[in-house]
Amino acid sequence: MNKAELIDAVATSTGLGKSDAASAVESVFSNITTTLQRGGTVSLVGFGAFSVSHRSARTGRNPRTGETITISASRAPKFKAGKQLKDAVNSLAFPGA
Repeated sequence: MNKAELIDAVATSTGLGKSDAASAVESVFSNITTTLQRGGTVSLVGFGAFSVSHRSARTGRNPRTGETITISASRAPKFKAGKQLKDAVNSLAFPGA
């Protein structure tokens, strides 16, 4: 599902117009992003938690040349699925499982 399909699904399930659903989805994404930029976490009980992971500076190798390079420190978004989401995903039977 892409963003446009998510907006359509929200509009259909809530009875909102497509533009109102788009505004709601954009607002959720914007608020999650802003909170993570400030270093906070967003916990959605039963769904999961968004947080920021800090990566230290380290040395690595350029795979093409083999040259040693320095990889600078960075922050990366992280998502940890909640129990209800994990249970819902695992309740489906997988072919060949």
